[in-house]
Amino acid sequence: MFYDFVKRFIDIVTALVMLIIFSPVFLIFPILIKFDSKGPVFAPMPKRVGRNKKLFRMYKFRSMVYNAHRLLKTDPKFKKIYEEYKRGSYKLKSDPRVTKVGRFLRRSSLDELPQIFNVLRGEMSIVGPRAYFADELEEQQKVYPETKKYVKEIMKVKPGITGHWQVTGRSEINFDKRARMDADYAKTHSVLNDVIIIIKTPWAMISGKGAL
Repeated sequence: MFYDFVKRFIDIVTALVMLIIFSPVFLIFPILIKFDSKGPVFAPMPKRVGRNKKLFRMYKFRSMVYNAHRLLKTDPKFKKIYEEYKRGSYKLKSDPRVTKVGRFLRRSSLDELPQIFNVLRGEMSIVGPRAYFADELEEQQKVYPETKKYVKEIMKVKPGITGHWQVTGRSEINFDKRARMDADYAKTHSVLNDVIIIIKTPWAMISGKGAL
């Protein structure tokens, strides 16, 4: 398909350009992350759901304390915020697990940069729907049963580093609206639409609108 070929070409070229532009980030922030808190540079997280429901390991700079995802589910002191986490479409407005360096990384979305390697591996695209956790999709479809049809559409395309909802409202948008926006993208995607989203992304990063 012509679109798939062009999209893959754009993905590879854009990813390589981003690697060059953000090379200082890849050099400096791993050092800052290690100094700020113990644990690996990249976040050890459960796998995400990709195209055709294929699971993959998504790369992100670690912005939280070590084993943050496991602690949220198993540590009694996080029980209340875990319930808030599930009610809030798997996002927290004030997360005590976030480190000092991590707070800046998340606000600027620089924690997402390592996903460039997922793009080069063919697991993700520069532009696409959110890469959801498997348990997130399962739980949120129970809360919002009308989103099941949207999730089917989302699974037809690769998840992206950026996308329609990311440049519109990011974490301020709940799962039901986010899934509908992702499904709309999956059904109507085009090269022009991808380019527009890429152009809008730097401002979304700089402004930090909706970032957690």
